[in-house]
Amino acid sequence: MKRSCGTGQSQSWLIELRNQWIALLQKLSVNSTSATPVFSDLVNAYSEPHRFYHTLDHIQSVLQWVDRLQPNAHDLPAIQLAVWFHDVVYDTRLQDNEEMSAAYAGQVLSALEIPNSTVERVSHLILATKHHVVEPTDSDAQILLDADLAILGAPPVQYKEYASAIRQEYAWVSEVDYRVGRCRVLEAFLERAQLYFTEFMVEELDEIARSNLQTEIQSLK
Repeated sequence: MKRSCGTGQSQSWLIELRNQWIALLQKLSVNSTSATPVFSDLVNAYSEPHRFYHTLDHIQSVLQWVDRLQPNAHDLPAIQLAVWFHDVVYDTRLQDNEEMSAAYAGQVLSALEIPNSTVERVSHLILATKHHVVEPTDSDAQILLDADLAILGAPPVQYKEYASAIRQEYAWVSEVDYRVGRCRVLEAFLERAQLYFTEFMVEELDEIARSNLQTEIQSLK
């Protein structure tokens, strides 16, 4: 469900997110004066009217999961930056959202004079979200991907809301085509030996995630 920024509570939530963003950039020697306009651009991107799941709520949730998984991180700021930018370009009619998001992140972060090594790392992490495949030695990518797919292991009611929001983002697709395509995606995940990469997420969410996927597949068929 998308948040409205018209209430005091939502404004407070947005301020909290902005403070997190500024604190992250300050770790990379970027002052708040430079960081704030970028945050505004990110808010605008994630508030586009065709988004129902890939919104700021999603970004906040992924950041929270990354925080829980951070003991295994090698470059936590890079992971967090990748979270902020990984869905900045999101159009269900396109096939290169991840590539465009990585390119956008590279342009913005380079303009902020963030080190090239970090910019390249962020780009690599964003691109990993395209197929959710990662090298077994890349713990940072594993953290990002697990956090990104934590929703699959959400309580059934929350998962159902997520599935409904995804359908809304594909409103332009016919019901028959959507059911076929969505089943294909979900079945591909179920075929994996494990849905998650980190030991914590395997233990915490794998079982409920598989149950959620199977339930949705049954409803689609």
